[in-house]
Amino acid sequence: MKTVYLGITGDIIHPGIINIINEGAKLGELTIGLLTDSAIVSHKRLPYLTYEQREKVIENIKGVSRVVPQEDWSYVPNLKKYKPDYIIHGDDWKSNYLSKIRDEVFETMKEWGGEVVEIPYTQGINSTALSDNAKSIGTTPDIRRATLRRLLAAKPIVRIMEAHSGLSGLIVENTQVMKEDGLHAFDGMWSSSLTDSTSKGKPDIEAVDLTTRMQSLTDILECTSKPIIYDGDTGDIPEHFVFTVRTLERNGVSAVIIEDKKGLKKNSLFGTEAKQVLATEEEFCEKISAGKKAQVTKDFMIIARIEEIIAGYSVDEAIKKAFAAVKAGADGVMIHSKDKSGEDIKEFCQKFRAEYKNVPIVLVPTTYNQFTETELASWGASIIIYANHMLRASYPAMQKCAEEILKAERSLEVNDLCMPIKQILELIPGTK
Repeated sequence: MKTVYLGITGDIIHPGIINIINEGAKLGELTIGLLTDSAIVSHKRLPYLTYEQREKVIENIKGVSRVVPQEDWSYVPNLKKYKPDYIIHGDDWKSNYLSKIRDEVFETMKEWGGEVVEIPYTQGINSTALSDNAKSIGTTPDIRRATLRRLLAAKPIVRIMEAHSGLSGLIVENTQVMKEDGLHAFDGMWSSSLTDSTSKGKPDIEAVDLTTRMQSLTDILECTSKPIIYDGDTGDIPEHFVFTVRTLERNGVSAVIIEDKKGLKKNSLFGTEAKQVLATEEEFCEKISAGKKAQVTKDFMIIARIEEIIAGYSVDEAIKKAFAAVKAGADGVMIHSKDKSGEDIKEFCQKFRAEYKNVPIVLVPTTYNQFTETELASWGASIIIYANHMLRASYPAMQKCAEEILKAERSLEVNDLCMPIKQILELIPGTK
């Protein structure tokens, strides 16, 4: 019997997918190359369903003989591995973003005399619109919470942007740029204590409790679907941190980051802090361990923020604290520094990676922002957080607008500074 290959994402099954599967089965034994999360996520959004869930659906569709993983966005590696008599694909790839891959497929199939069969695109089916409709439905706490771990497993670097309100969350959720290597978008949001308190006109102090923070967090949760990492400051005492973990986990937050400080909070941006404000290994690890015991699901993550370098300690002392945190149960580490060269961060990453190959490293490259995400990933970084840029960008824009209106005594002069209100409203789901 002839062999047939069809590569699909398998996240949304519609009549067009069923049609092409039926056509492939008519030609011979149909093998579905099911794209893995890592194959998809650098070019499109992360699928709603996990690979295992998608595999279960596809292998039970009539006409499918077997399902194999396609680990690459390109079909070529699997084609060379299985050498099918036919590869089947919708003819829409002649003119869309897959046109280069189409050329590669034709060249590859020639190597063993294989044939490319192109099926007319099913009219009336718009995969993008279906995806947008599914997105408009929203998400559940369980799905959102688990997404960060899926992203870490699928991507070389996870890109997180600060959001401090529902509107800023919608911007993070929807902003995307198409580049040569695929679609670039933010993978999730950072709920920062600094930007949350500042947006309310209040100081960034530990006294801003979880109940107050949850008001802003709920605004973001209600209108977005991407994972959220929560800035937990010191986490307070272990008993209070347990409550924080349970509350965040229940609401669908993916991770909390707590720092190894104690006492009255002082933002790391101001001055070199005295060594005695740092918690000991025992104190910090006790808090992490208590939080891990309190969580209900395996999806939720507790990430240890190591402040040793900020406080004037050496990289080796920071490494020692990080190792202790991981042994206590931390799911990842964040390392912080004000050194614009980034050398201490790079050294930390390399030393940490020598011991832990897969434990996520979180970087916040605000001071050493000359390095690209690719460069930071080469050091060993897993997550990049742009920690306060949405707030910092909004303040000067609003201030300039206010000043220009005062100067002109009318709003005509700020027309070019303001986007149409209709465009803002279109960003908000349900607005007509």
